[in-house]
Amino acid sequence: MKKIYNPNRNSWSEILKRPTQTVADIEDIVLQVFDEIKKEGDQAVDRYTQKFDQVSLDNILVSSEEIEQAKELVSQELKDAIQLAKSNITVFHAAQKTNKISVDTNVGIECWQEKRPIQKVGLYIPGGTAPLFSTILMLTIPANLAGCEEIVLCSPPNREGKIHPAILYTADLCGVTKICKVGGIQAIAGMTFGTETIPQVYKIFGPGNQFVTVAKQLATKFGVAIDMPAGPSELLVVADDTANASFVASDLLSQAEHGKDSQVILVSTSKTMIDQVEEEIIKQVNVLPRKEIAEGAIANSKLIYVESNMEAIELINEYGPEHFIVCVEDEDFYIDKIVNAGSVFIGNYTPESAGDYASGTNHTLPTNGYAKQYSGVNLDSFMKSMTFQKISEKGIQTIGNAIELMAEAEGLQAHKNAVTLRLESLK
Repeated sequence: MKKIYNPNRNSWSEILKRPTQTVADIEDIVLQVFDEIKKEGDQAVDRYTQKFDQVSLDNILVSSEEIEQAKELVSQELKDAIQLAKSNITVFHAAQKTNKISVDTNVGIECWQEKRPIQKVGLYIPGGTAPLFSTILMLTIPANLAGCEEIVLCSPPNREGKIHPAILYTADLCGVTKICKVGGIQAIAGMTFGTETIPQVYKIFGPGNQFVTVAKQLATKFGVAIDMPAGPSELLVVADDTANASFVASDLLSQAEHGKDSQVILVSTSKTMIDQVEEEIIKQVNVLPRKEIAEGAIANSKLIYVESNMEAIELINEYGPEHFIVCVEDEDFYIDKIVNAGSVFIGNYTPESAGDYASGTNHTLPTNGYAKQYSGVNLDSFMKSMTFQKISEKGIQTIGNAIELMAEAEGLQAHKNAVTLRLESLK
């Protein structure tokens, strides 16, 4: 990892740059796939599945028989772990429910807000070398709590045309209504336009590689909402001499093993801690099965020394990390002053892995600096707030004249007339 000491503020943007391609670099490829799937449906999906996943499928829809077979392949120990995680995630997200808000803004004017579920949602679940069945828990649990009617899941098949059994088990456990063996750009395009097999949805959720991230962003051009731009994973740890260097190194490597395009950063007010963490990374990475991937991410990563907590938090807020771990003596300083982070993990015994799997918080989070304006997935992500109002005869008399004056000032006579006619009817 590259060591940086006391970086000049003018260099922060360059130092904190992510190792990702821009939308412009990928957009042409994505739009081509979108165009073909919009025109040809399943036929184009199959063509791109052959191209990108090296497999041809007779049917992209997962059958009930395949689900039952998958259940037998998942160990009871893993099923128990998934159940524990499901329970904690349900408790945390159920607590996010809010009641109807109702208020009389004036005499005879009642206004209220209620939430309604998004009827059709699509979930993208990465497969391949890291089948993220945990993401199914993070997305289906709030979707079901919200009351979504249709939950469509797309995940890439392996070269045998199968989806990892843990993905199928978890999807069935959590009430997914349709599972499709489709990955990458073609999955996002399928859920955007709908095909003979893949239902069209109103909002797409889930992380993915840079191609999936750009595909989701471009899907918004075709009337489909997305959760957030969730691309390659990232982690920033702030640590001082009270931190455990081996713990810090393990957290950095836990994110580095996601992919070579991931990024991890340590910010510290201690040069000793930086040196100790570097030594631990070298030691720990050598025993990882995904060593090559982790080393690729480490090449994109930084060890940054700053002299004060204030400079550290300003740099961290400038970066806006997806995951932020706080291992310092003065925890409250960072907790109070962090404003740009997807999810925060506090103390030596709070690994980021806990949020990834079983503590209860959601792990679908904004990356690439989008924590400055996006929230992570939560219950409200699957709902819409709708406002209602009812005005009585007394109410329209209370605000009618004000509406007439404002409408006339904007040159909208029909707006004024809609009020004037009602007021005159009450004379």
